[in-house]
Amino acid sequence: MKECVLLLLVMWSLCAAARSPYQAVLTHSRIRGRQQGPNVCAMQHIKGTDKKYFTNCKQWYHRKICNKPTVITYECCPGYEKIPGERGCPAALPLVNIYNTLGAVGATTTQMYSERADLREEIQGPGSFTFFAPSNEAWAALPMEILDALVSNVNIELLNALHYHMVNRRLTSEELKHGSSFSSMYQDFHVHLNHYSNGIVTVNCARLIKADQHATNGIVHVVDRVITAITNNVHVLIDVDDDLETLRTAIAAAGLTSILESEGQYTIFAPTNEAFEKIPPETLNRILGDPVSLRDLLNYHILKNMRCAESIVSGTPMETLQGTVLEVGCDGKDITLNGKAIITKKDQLGTNGVIHYINQLLIPDSAKTLLELTESSNVATATRMFVEAGLSPQLKGSQPLTVLAPVDQAFTAGGSSMADISKVMSNHVVKGQLSSKSLYHNQELQTLGDVTLRVFVYRNNLCIENACLAAHDRTGRYGTMLTVDKVVTPPMGTVMDVLKADERFSVLVGAIQTAGMTELLNQPGALTFFAPTNNAFDALPQTEVSQMMRNSPQLAATLRYHLGDGMLVSGGVGSHTRVKPLQGDMLELGVKNYTVFVNRVAVAHADLMATNGVVHGVDSMVKPLPPKVDPEQADGPARQSDVGSFRNDALFLKVVQSGSSRTMSSRPDV
Repeated sequence: MKECVLLLLVMWSLCAAARSPYQAVLTHSRIRGRQQGPNVCAMQHIKGTDKKYFTNCKQWYHRKICNKPTVITYECCPGYEKIPGERGCPAALPLVNIYNTLGAVGATTTQMYSERADLREEIQGPGSFTFFAPSNEAWAALPMEILDALVSNVNIELLNALHYHMVNRRLTSEELKHGSSFSSMYQDFHVHLNHYSNGIVTVNCARLIKADQHATNGIVHVVDRVITAITNNVHVLIDVDDDLETLRTAIAAAGLTSILESEGQYTIFAPTNEAFEKIPPETLNRILGDPVSLRDLLNYHILKNMRCAESIVSGTPMETLQGTVLEVGCDGKDITLNGKAIITKKDQLGTNGVIHYINQLLIPDSAKTLLELTESSNVATATRMFVEAGLSPQLKGSQPLTVLAPVDQAFTAGGSSMADISKVMSNHVVKGQLSSKSLYHNQELQTLGDVTLRVFVYRNNLCIENACLAAHDRTGRYGTMLTVDKVVTPPMGTVMDVLKADERFSVLVGAIQTAGMTELLNQPGALTFFAPTNNAFDALPQTEVSQMMRNSPQLAATLRYHLGDGMLVSGGVGSHTRVKPLQGDMLELGVKNYTVFVNRVAVAHADLMATNGVVHGVDSMVKPLPPKVDPEQADGPARQSDVGSFRNDALFLKVVQSGSSRTMSSRPDV
């Protein structure tokens, strides 16, 4: 264990001292490979491919890159080589000129083409150059017609291509800053560098796979593809591609042309004409005709920072110009957006960014109607019922509204008539576009069904009547969707009205009347009633019930112990929630397996909403809990009679009656 901790401390100190993300990853790989001998680096090799990466901590333990399994291989760290018969890579590579270094690092095709293009003398002679040398595999991956064009034109095109891979100064990986560019040796056209936080370094979106190979007259960085000169910004690239005609029209209509022509480091996920055609005409025409929605839609396809395909090795949230984030990840060779592999062409590079083509339009919430928000969420039942209730025009319109969308599990299997659905669902649409962050305790909301709903703010939850938030807000063009965990049930009369209307509480109603508490339960206020059902009374001995019914003060004390001061719906109950009853000591509440318990009695029927409170039906009488005893201060082991439920009814009455003279809290302690 101590060795593991020591290793972590060493790795942290060395990585912290690294001068760049690439150096930090290289240092980690070197530490992981040192058991194989000096100057050995651990590499993560994606199974079934030739792609290898220096490893960071996360990749080392997950053994995955781009969601594909990797195997660990060991190679000489940059600048070192093996000696036969010795462990590791003890020998430094001989320091030779760039031409010979190309051969030493395995870039033999680049070396061959350098000689064919009459570049050998230049890179063998005096100077200080940086050569981004394509690997042998990079040359082999070029289409044959392009390669033929390079090598057949009296070597001029080949020389120009190689010169574009060169900078007339020595640049180590540390100097290849993110977003930097340098004049190449081909007509001073710039090469564009990106140095990402995960240690990946790219030049014109080609990944450096063997960096910092020093030479007497410069430095060689082996890259995984042949790069080409960049002369146009991203707007020009879009403007000349017929496959992006609809996008081009949309950009002009939204007034984004100047942004895409300006200096920057943008990433554009460009929807093709096909992507636009997949959208229902009604939706597409609405967005194209609304400047605000159109601008949000297009900005949602643009990242603030440049992300080449090779820089993405795992899922990462990235901020868009629209202000929200896209989950940009990868799955094997595919880049994914919000989990979908919809990119058809990668790394179309401009002077101010990179374009990736996509075959599916990304519509942000801010460009959606309320109905479209529900359709794209996990609330299929609520969506269907809104439509069946005839609320589609309102949810498609421009009126500011807030939808309370219950999760699918909230709906019972039993059917409802169309009239019932219309009434129920209209009370799930609140007037005004609201945010959960703007709601406050006891706020009143008006529904399209002209019903008033109340807001309850608890320490652990925010609820609207009996329904509590189950997901983050989704804010659309004109409205907001709040996902809730239950079907909203507006209050149906006072607490007394609720009890009278439910046959399960018929005995309790008689007891309330006998105790003279009818007025209390009808008057305005905020009460939480843990209401004993008929089953609770049936569970008591008949003689005890008869005696209680004949003794009004005793009956009133018992019922007042079941009444909490303040509104507490089941969603507001957390661990160790306490409620002050109207008489007696605190009630202890908790939740276990989605069931609320009060003084260890399970709530059988929760959240019967009333205008002056809430009713929770219990099938057992609620009794005070036994006093807590500190085991260190106890005289001896607990007696068997002290264990289990609290059944001393005389003491129960004494406890609840003694509490009547105490100060009452104004609301539950939640």
